[in-house]
Amino acid sequence: MVLSDLGRRINAAVHNLNREANLDEKAFDAMVKEICSALLSADVNVRLVKHLRRSIQSAVNFKDLPPNTSTNAKKRLIQQAVFNHLVQLVDPHAEPYKPKKGKSNVIMFVGLQGAGKTTTCTKLARYYAQRGFKACLVCADTFRAGAYDQLKQNATKAKIPYFGSLTQTDPAVVAAEGVARFKKEKFEIIIVDTSGRHQQEADLFEEMVQVQNAIKPDQTIMVLDGTIGQAAESQSSAFKATADFGAIIITKTDGGAAGGGAISAVAATHTPIIFLGTGEHMMDFERFAPKPFISKLLGYGDMTGLIDHIQSVTRDSAGMKETQKHLAEGIFTIRDMKEQISNIMKMGPLSKVAGMIPGLGGMMAGMSDEDGTEKLKRMIYIFDSMTIKELDSDGKMLISEPARMVRIACGSGTSVREVEELLTQHKVMSGLAKNMSGQKKNMQKANAMLQGGNKQQQLAALQKRMQSMGGRGAPGGGQMQQMQQLMSQMGMGGQGGGMPDMSTLMSQYGNMFGGGGGAAGRGRGR
Repeated sequence: MVLSDLGRRINAAVHNLNREANLDEKAFDAMVKEICSALLSADVNVRLVKHLRRSIQSAVNFKDLPPNTSTNAKKRLIQQAVFNHLVQLVDPHAEPYKPKKGKSNVIMFVGLQGAGKTTTCTKLARYYAQRGFKACLVCADTFRAGAYDQLKQNATKAKIPYFGSLTQTDPAVVAAEGVARFKKEKFEIIIVDTSGRHQQEADLFEEMVQVQNAIKPDQTIMVLDGTIGQAAESQSSAFKATADFGAIIITKTDGGAAGGGAISAVAATHTPIIFLGTGEHMMDFERFAPKPFISKLLGYGDMTGLIDHIQSVTRDSAGMKETQKHLAEGIFTIRDMKEQISNIMKMGPLSKVAGMIPGLGGMMAGMSDEDGTEKLKRMIYIFDSMTIKELDSDGKMLISEPARMVRIACGSGTSVREVEELLTQHKVMSGLAKNMSGQKKNMQKANAMLQGGNKQQQLAALQKRMQSMGGRGAPGGGQMQQMQQLMSQMGMGGQGGGMPDMSTLMSQYGNMFGGGGGAAGRGRGR
């Protein structure tokens, strides 16, 4: 993963500092030096790294700290300073264009050859289509052989309407015709794909301007290859001067390259990154925001991204609505568990999901996506071999009648031990569900208490308790509130429900994915 090594090195530097019994300026400088070294190794521009180093050092001035400042207070101050200044590194403080429903929003793509524009166009169209927009694609790449066929294939697979021509060679004409047609048909998102070009190709740059003048886009997006390295800054600057793009999408972030050049491009053009392409599949597309990105990079998770991802997967799921209804009543059937596992599999590679959940990324370390997916598939095989009565049960009938487990194991091609482990996993999750239902009732009682008496004192006490649970402690803040929203989305708690014990929850997710050796099936027999 691009920048994953950078995250590990920065994380290690901060953790080494946390181990210091007597934190002094020398240890702090060593940490800053290691962070800067990691950034330089990741191809981040040296000018930006120097500025970052000065900013962090000025934010944590040991001479200005009171003499009685505790070591823990110093550590928190340093962690927050590192987090804030890394956020500033990828945040140009510029708002990208936001498409509006009910009107035609024309979006034009530009970038180098081979950056992945055509695939990214389809991903963006699909992203908006999933969120209720009427989206379409226009192929204005008349230069590359096979460009129209590629866009047609991608669009058909994603069920997105498209327009192009195999005879017209003028990209400006094709783009104008496509945009005019889709505007007439009241499409809200019209994405125009163009030819890849290089800053030294003056004719192609002039052509890009002609296409832009012909369609007058509401937004121009530059697609930037995450593996391009130091050349990213100069290329993006050249495109900015000519096409004046208003947003960047970084592709190929699933590779092993350093990827820091993309950060340099953001600083050079003062243009926000809006999405990351994390793979070749249509689902491998993540919305970018500076704070969640740095939070995920440093191992703090990305709850905002995970919630958005879950919403896109479960938006129209009737099964999840039924599960949420059950959970509100403190019920968790085997069918509810099957629904959750199925939705997890829709979310893409497990490493991607794990990196978004605080604490789970470490549990998944060393475990391949293939192994995790295989374990979840075997769980689905077990579910599919159950009867309707067994799926809608609490699992007790299977435990009390071992013959049922033998039948299910034979029918699913798994082992009896795997069936037993799945039932054990279900029992723990069912207990968690009942616990959350009880906590929801307690929260309702607490809310009722706030209706009378000294409201300010009661509210302050409640907030203090939430903070002690970790609600605002980590850089990026609000993890507890976001986890509550996550659990509601996944059907693990009703609206307004109470929070589960966090260590139990993280351990449970680790078991589900195989990180904790739980229900994911250690047996391999058939």
